[in-house]
Amino acid sequence: MVSLFHTKFNGGFFLVIALLIFFLFPDMSWFSYFAIMISIYQLLLLFYSIDHVIPIRYLFGVFMCLQMYIGPALAYNGLDEYQYFMYKMQVSESEYFSYALPAVICFILGLHLNAGKLKGEVIEEKTIRDFATANPNLAYWFIGIGFISSVVSTYFSSELAFVFYLFGGFKFVGAFLLILGDRKLKLLPLIVVYGSIILSSLGGGMFHDLLTWLIMLGAVIAIKYKPGINLKVILCVSFILLTVIIQQLKTSYRAATGQGAEAGVETFQRVYEEGQESNVIFTFKSLAQSNVRINQGFIITNIMKNVPAKVPYANGEELRIILEAAFLPRLLAPNKLNAGDRTIFIKYSGLNIRLGTSMGLSSLGDAYINFGLIGGCIFMFCLGLLYNFVLKLFDKFSKLFPLLLLFTPLVFYYPIRPDCELQTILGHLVKSCFLIVVVFFLWKKHFRMYTFRSREMLLEAS
Repeated sequence: MVSLFHTKFNGGFFLVIALLIFFLFPDMSWFSYFAIMISIYQLLLLFYSIDHVIPIRYLFGVFMCLQMYIGPALAYNGLDEYQYFMYKMQVSESEYFSYALPAVICFILGLHLNAGKLKGEVIEEKTIRDFATANPNLAYWFIGIGFISSVVSTYFSSELAFVFYLFGGFKFVGAFLLILGDRKLKLLPLIVVYGSIILSSLGGGMFHDLLTWLIMLGAVIAIKYKPGINLKVILCVSFILLTVIIQQLKTSYRAATGQGAEAGVETFQRVYEEGQESNVIFTFKSLAQSNVRINQGFIITNIMKNVPAKVPYANGEELRIILEAAFLPRLLAPNKLNAGDRTIFIKYSGLNIRLGTSMGLSSLGDAYINFGLIGGCIFMFCLGLLYNFVLKLFDKFSKLFPLLLLFTPLVFYYPIRPDCELQTILGHLVKSCFLIVVVFFLWKKHFRMYTFRSREMLLEAS
């Protein structure tokens, strides 16, 4: 559990924040207070880790706390007054947090159990740099494969398209290799790679992938350049403001593009300016609407209201269906659950959502549906252990294949989203790991430690 107590962590600063929140919000319940403090603790762990790891575990913790703690705490402490009735919390604050608090804590403990100093996240910079020197064109191959796969994926059915979608993520691995593998930062390839995801995000009106890959980019750049504390604060605050602005404006942006406006930076800027002129940004009403997008708790409360009062606990049956969808190919399970299937969501949440509306029960919701309060906490601990185990496998095999750790963002950038369907999250984890195993097995002579060490020795001898 050493990774939960970072050596650079400023305990005094955390104590000051705790006291400020305690005295500034005296009417806040202890449930919300503890939820917020755990969230801030996770956020500070993430902050202090940025400059020496790709922080998968801390991102898991921060995103889980954001959607299961911060969003619900804001809802219970005032924002629900401005909320549409369908999106309000459906059970009392004590009832919700009596499950969510221990369940998320169990998940975080599972993530960090016997993780040492963040096994699977610590990058050996010199090793990667030596590998890049011995294979100077590999990063560009990854970027090329990524772009071609992203284009090709649109021409196939969902199962095969997902494989090319995963290959599309190789362009980010190539970008990370360029950053860590060269003393001089090459800006043009980074602009091309991240320019493409900015354009695709604006085109689809979906920004989560962009924000997640920006975090990964920042982590990799910080590993190389080791920014000071002041610069890290400025960059982190800027990123948080960017995220808040996107959350505030994306509904209006989607409406504008849906009415015929061309998707792009100009339309987004126009929506921002209109929001400023009409003073609808950062009002309580707009914050309440944005809070829905980070408040997965309102779905959990609908589940708790519905199960077992109207629908009995699944006792593992729903989990069996999820595992079948995640682990078995459609060839072996032709009737398995489809991604985005609304049947299970409607059954257990009691919410009748429209076609085209995307909502997931979340891992926390699936845990409760199958096993109730105590069993749900145990399941969340086991789920954290699963992710922890995968990261430790990456750490183990990175001793033989040093490039392997640059693929952890590709494996986990989707599972770190707590609001998604568990079958989709586990499916992404399984398929991405399988794909990476195949790639490294087929080209193992190019990726092995001894191969590039031999090339390095030859370069030095010449």
